[in-house]
Amino acid sequence: MSKNNRHPVDGKQPITIFGPDFPFAFDDWIEHPAGLGSIPADKLGSEVAIVGAGMAGMVAAYELMKLGLKPVVYEASKMGGRLRSQAFEGSEGVIAELGGMRFPVSSTAFYHYVDKLGLETKPFPNPLTPASGSTVIDLEGQTYYAQKLADLPALFQEVADAWADALEAGSRFGDIQQAIRDRDVPRLKELWNTLVPLWDDRTFYDFVATSKAFAKLSFQHREVFGQVGFGTGGWDSDFPNSMLEIFRVVMTNCDDHQHLVVGGVEQVPLGIWRHVPERCAHWPEGTSLHSLHRGAPRTGVKAISHSADGHFLVTDNLGVTRTHEAVLVTCQSWLLTTQIDCEESLFSQKLWMALDRTRYMQSSKTFVMVDRPFWKDKDPDTGRDVMSMTLTDRLTRGTYLFDNGDDKPGVICLSYSWMSDALKMLPHPVEKRVKLALDSLKKVYPNVDIASRIIGDPITVSWEADPHFLGAFKGALPGHYRYNQRMYAHFMQQDLPSEQRGIFIAGDDVSWTPAWVEGAVQTSLNAVWGIMTHFGGRTHADNPGPGDVFNDIGPIALPD
Repeated sequence: MSKNNRHPVDGKQPITIFGPDFPFAFDDWIEHPAGLGSIPADKLGSEVAIVGAGMAGMVAAYELMKLGLKPVVYEASKMGGRLRSQAFEGSEGVIAELGGMRFPVSSTAFYHYVDKLGLETKPFPNPLTPASGSTVIDLEGQTYYAQKLADLPALFQEVADAWADALEAGSRFGDIQQAIRDRDVPRLKELWNTLVPLWDDRTFYDFVATSKAFAKLSFQHREVFGQVGFGTGGWDSDFPNSMLEIFRVVMTNCDDHQHLVVGGVEQVPLGIWRHVPERCAHWPEGTSLHSLHRGAPRTGVKAISHSADGHFLVTDNLGVTRTHEAVLVTCQSWLLTTQIDCEESLFSQKLWMALDRTRYMQSSKTFVMVDRPFWKDKDPDTGRDVMSMTLTDRLTRGTYLFDNGDDKPGVICLSYSWMSDALKMLPHPVEKRVKLALDSLKKVYPNVDIASRIIGDPITVSWEADPHFLGAFKGALPGHYRYNQRMYAHFMQQDLPSEQRGIFIAGDDVSWTPAWVEGAVQTSLNAVWGIMTHFGGRTHADNPGPGDVFNDIGPIALPD
C-alpha cells in the first residue's frame, strides 16, 4: 500500500512525526531532488565505522554511501536489529515479528524507505479497528465482545472521553496537532516548549490521576485505562514514564493508524543493504552496501579508542583493528559500558551520565503458527467470531491474530507484554510460555481449542535477556529530559573539544520517540548531517539539513 492511500482521506493535512522537540521536515530533506549534500573530493572514499546493522545503521550507511563515503558496518548479532522477522520453521513466508511490528503512518521518513523498496503494507489488527474484525476485552473475569467502541459498556466510552479531555486540558492537544499538521514551526515550538518544564518531572500516572477529567470518575476508570487503554492497548506499563514521552506518542499519532509490512519488516533494513541507489557520488554504477562489503558486514565491535593521529581505532570481536575517520554508534547505549570497551574520553562525563542513565523497558512476545485463520469461524450460537484480538488483565495482556489468507497458516501472538508482565515470562522456556498463555486464554475462550490448531514450533523473545540489547526500548523517567537533550544534540559537534568530535550516536533510544522506528531514522539522518559536516561537506543551498537549522529550532535545554 503506497503512501497515497495510507493516510485517511479527511481533507486535512496529515499528522506526521514532525517534532515536537525538533520540528524539522526529515521527509522533505531526504526526498529533495538536490540530495542531502556533498563531500569534498579529497575525502571521497573515506571510511566511516557503523556500529550496528539495525534500521539506524542501515539508513546512515546507505545515505553516507550515496554521498561518496565508505561505510563499514559492524554487527554482533542479527542484521536488522529490533526489526526482526523470524520465519516459522518449514513455512513459506509465515513470520513472527519479534521486534517492531506496527508502524504508524505518521512515520514518514521510515515509509520513504519502505516505498523506495516497493514493499506492501496493510493496516495492523489493533483493538477495535476494522483490521482486527472483532475485539474481546476481558477484565476482572468479565468478557466483552465488540467490533467498535460503541459495542462496549458505557464505562469504556467514559474512559476514552476522559483521556481525550485530559489531553486537551493538560497540553492544548488540538492546537499542537494543528501546528504539526500545518508544520507551523514557531507555533509548535511555542506550545511544546511551554510543556517541557511543566511535565518533565511528572509521571504519566500523575497526569491521569490529577486531571480533572479522571478525578471526577472512579478509580476503576483509571484501572480500565491502564489495563486496556485505547489505540494500541493498555497503558499501565508506561505509567512510571515521564509524561513528556506520552505526549509525544499521542501528539504525533504514534498510537493510531498503524500498518504492518507484508512479509516482515526485516525486509526494510535488509532491503536497504542490497538497494542500488539511483545516484551515488564516487562509487561506480551498481554499487550497494552489500557489494561494498563483499556480501556481509564485519563482526561485532569489542573496543573503540583514539588513534595517535586523532582518528578512531575500532577492534572487532575477532581482534582485528581498523582505523576510521569517523564512527557512528547505533547500538543501545548500555552496550558502550557492558559490551564495548569504549575509551572514556570519547564522550563528556555529562553525556556518559545520559548514556548510562537511559532506562530500558522489558518486553516479551510468544507466537504460534496455526493451520488456518480459524478465528474467523462463526460461533453457531452467537454468530460472533470464535476468537478475537484480545486485551486482558490476565498473563497474556495482548493477543493478536494475523491472517495470511484462508489458504495459508495463520499466526497468533499469544502474548505481548511489557515490564513486570514480561518479567513473569523471563525465566521460562518457550514451551512453558505457550502453556501459560494457552491456560490464560482458555479462561477467556473456554470452547476454543487453540492447541489443536498449532503447527510447527513456537517462537518467543525476551529482549532484556539478549546481551546485545538488554531491553526492548527506552522509557524515559521523570527528570530524564536533560539526558535525552544531551544525547539528541550530540551530532552538533562544533563546540565539542577536538577529542570528542567524530564519534556520533543514533537510534531510537537517542531519539525523542523511543520504541518507534521513526526515531531511529531521524537520529540516523542527524548523524549523516554531522558526519558529512565532520568531513568538510555541506548541504545544498536549496535543501538545508537538520544541523543547519538546529540552533534556531532545536530542543530547548533545561538548566542543570
